[in-house]
Amino acid sequence: MDVAVLVKQVPQVDALELGADGRLRRDHADLEMNPYCRRAVSQGVEIVRQLGGRCVVLTLGPPSAEDVLREAVAWGADEGVHVTDRVFAGSDTLATARALAAALRVLGPFDLVMIGRNSVDADTGQVGPQIAELLDLPFAASVRQMEVGEGSLTLGCEVDDGHKELRLALPAVVSVAERLCQPAKVPPQRRAAVPAARLRRLAATDLGPGPWGAAASPTGVGATHVLDVVRRRLRPPGSPSEQVHHTVALLQEWDVLPPDGDPERPPPGGAGPSPGGALSRATSRDELPTTHPSATAACSMPGASRSIVVLAEPGSPDLVAGLLGEVHRLAAHVQADVVVAGPDPGDPGALRRLGADRIVDIAGSRVEEDLAAALAAWCRRNAPWAVLAPGTLWGREVAARLAVSLNAGMVGDAVALDVSDAGRLVCWKPAFSGRVVAEVTTSSAVQVATVRPGRRPGLVCRVGDGAVGVETVEATARGRVHILGYRRDQSVGALLSARRVVGVGAGVAPDSYDALRPLLLALDAQLAATRKVTDRGWLPRARQVGVTGHHLTPDLYVAIGVRGAFNHMAGVRGAGTIVAINVDPDAPVFDWADIALVGDWRDTVPILAAAVRAAMELPITTNVGAGREAST
Repeated sequence: MDVAVLVKQVPQVDALELGADGRLRRDHADLEMNPYCRRAVSQGVEIVRQLGGRCVVLTLGPPSAEDVLREAVAWGADEGVHVTDRVFAGSDTLATARALAAALRVLGPFDLVMIGRNSVDADTGQVGPQIAELLDLPFAASVRQMEVGEGSLTLGCEVDDGHKELRLALPAVVSVAERLCQPAKVPPQRRAAVPAARLRRLAATDLGPGPWGAAASPTGVGATHVLDVVRRRLRPPGSPSEQVHHTVALLQEWDVLPPDGDPERPPPGGAGPSPGGALSRATSRDELPTTHPSATAACSMPGASRSIVVLAEPGSPDLVAGLLGEVHRLAAHVQADVVVAGPDPGDPGALRRLGADRIVDIAGSRVEEDLAAALAAWCRRNAPWAVLAPGTLWGREVAARLAVSLNAGMVGDAVALDVSDAGRLVCWKPAFSGRVVAEVTTSSAVQVATVRPGRRPGLVCRVGDGAVGVETVEATARGRVHILGYRRDQSVGALLSARRVVGVGAGVAPDSYDALRPLLLALDAQLAATRKVTDRGWLPRARQVGVTGHHLTPDLYVAIGVRGAFNHMAGVRGAGTIVAINVDPDAPVFDWADIALVGDWRDTVPILAAAVRAAMELPITTNVGAGREAST
């Protein structure tokens, strides 16, 4: 069985520097193989060991990227191929996918192409499905279990809110999850010992006429902003009760606790500096630089000559609602109507109240590649101004395949949207775990973007009681991907859009989670977890926060029993306020916190729950013995 593994060299996130031009200085950062790619290499080598064949590892990048190929070969890959040429500079994900797809054609054919779920420096997750579309292959994302059969793969896949089982026809492209297998890691001396004959290079001339690099990239990067975290690092003195009293007083002063039990009261504007500092302000849509001053209108334009399409992920109405609230502000400015498209997109009346002007119901298949093909045909007929998808695994695949089909620029994981003076979509995209946010635009006729989940439904200005038109589009089922089962562990939308979140680390045993319920109820908070917690199965993967989990931007994050590793805390850099509770006065988590409560959480949490309840004038709740599901 011939396996190709695509890997990427990335800077270590905690070693990043920016130059005077505001762009990342990769030459001074420590570089390594992307963590997800390490699993792809390990699994690819193991498949070939068991079944025979060859394992070829490819990377596209500058000369320094040869090191990740050496590491892969030292781990057991048969050959490393470096796709490198000056003309590849400036490649966006589509140009990168085109170059790698061309290299795979030159080196192949391959039975299986493997890639990491996403890169930790950009977090787009779109190169894999774009390569699958370019090679006309089926695709599966975030594979955690894999069984190779005769002409097919049986897969267990982590999805954003649970687990999915698939059967995939070979040849195919798959992206792998962090927990698939042991990562490929080789020390420098063994990497240096790899013979030069095991490595080769492919230049642009080896791949064909192109265009390549910046010339083939329909996206462009504008202004880049550094988002430094400024935390107050306050340590209230005294007993647990005294510490909590000071903490609740500060939270009230900072308008973090809404009065009268109103958990949905929006934060006040102009109330002084946020204790979360520049990051929490810059990563919220209202605080990023606004490209056009009139882009804050909130009325739809039914009957407009152009449209903005919102992709509706099946079973995730909260994600659709959040996107619609964001889209209507754009639609008013560019005089577009709003179209909701997807399989079983939802109740027309409810969608109209949320802001939809039209609905496209895609029937015939629920498989991503089939939906993307049907939507691409619709877009060619209707030429929408933009197509926006949730930044989930589902949304990334559908949007990525669509962008390839339309030769459209695609921006992944946008945290805010605006309209430029030229009438183009402006996406604000974070990178490197939120340390930087960049202004990205596209040059294509149809503009495609995925938007980070967590938007809250906005108010839509409507005139009259007009009906929503429904158009049915038939998707052709290709039969290459079969969904064998789907288990939804949690609603990820509730966590991503929560204003208050309580995060637990390994310092809180799972049989103690019920003791957190009074605080969760008092704050109307969602429960999140570190990687160690989800690795041990104490909470579902859907609740994991961090570099390889979800990125949250709540008003308040309370970390309980969390050590404070960078990989976790990077996932809450955008929190308005962070309160940490830990018995260790030297715990790293306190460096990330606005308020540090030193003490045993078992003593502190009940006092904090009662104080919050009193501050928000909530009634005392005595029924706190419900199971874990009720608290999450």
